[in-house]
Amino acid sequence: MSIQSRMYWPGFDPGFFVDGKILHDLWVALALMLVIEGVFPFLSPGAMKKMMKSIAEMDEKSLRISGLVSMVLGVVTLYLVN
Repeated sequence: MSIQSRMYWPGFDPGFFVDGKILHDLWVALALMLVIEGVFPFLSPGAMKKMMKSIAEMDEKSLRISGLVSMVLGVVTLYLVN
């Protein structure tokens, strides 16, 4: 069985993956993330340093919870936008 024939199976439409749309959207999302991540340190580097110090002093449970909250908010926002 060739590699090409293993990629597709009956009833599967590979068009979404083949036309490059998913890769384009992924690159756009990555670029926007980098822009948004860079705004705060650009506007206020001192506050960014202070925030990073306070994050470094947080316990792991608090970091995990804040990460979970951030992911859930991201998923909810994605759902509402789409």
